Amino acid sequence: MDVDKQETMEETILTGDDLMREPPSPAIPKEIASHVLQGVEPCDGILRNLFLCLQINDIEPFCQDEIVFYRQCAAKRDKEIREKMVDSEYKLRISMPLEEGKERTTQLQLEVTLLERHTRQ
Repeated sequence: MDVDKQETMEETILTGDDLMREPPSPAIPKEIASHVLQGVEPCDGILRNLFLCLQINDIEPFCQDEIVFYRQCAAKRDKEIREKMVDSEYKLRISMPLEEGKERTTQLQLEVTLLERHTRQ
C-alpha cells in the first residue's frame, strides 16, 4: 500500500474518532499497517459529507443521517481492521524467531494495557 494513502487513511480514522463517542479505532503497528489497511473502506467520503453537512447547517441536529452513516461505516471498518490485525500478528509471530515473537507479544500486551488505561480516563 502506498505510504501516502496509508497516512491519509490514518488521518481519516483519527479525524472521525474525534467526532465519535465510541471507543477509538485500533492502533495499527507499523510493521503490519500496509497489510491490515489494504482493501479496507476508509470512510473518508462519508466523513467529508458529514463535515460538509456540518459546515452548511452549522449545527449537528441537521446532520443525523450523515452521523449514522459514518458510525456504521466506522464500526464495520474497525471490525475488519481488528480481524486483519489478529491475522497479521499471527502470521508475523509464526515467521519470527521464538525469542523475538515472545518480545513482540510482551510489547503488544503492554501497549494494550496502556491504551485500556487511557480510554478509561
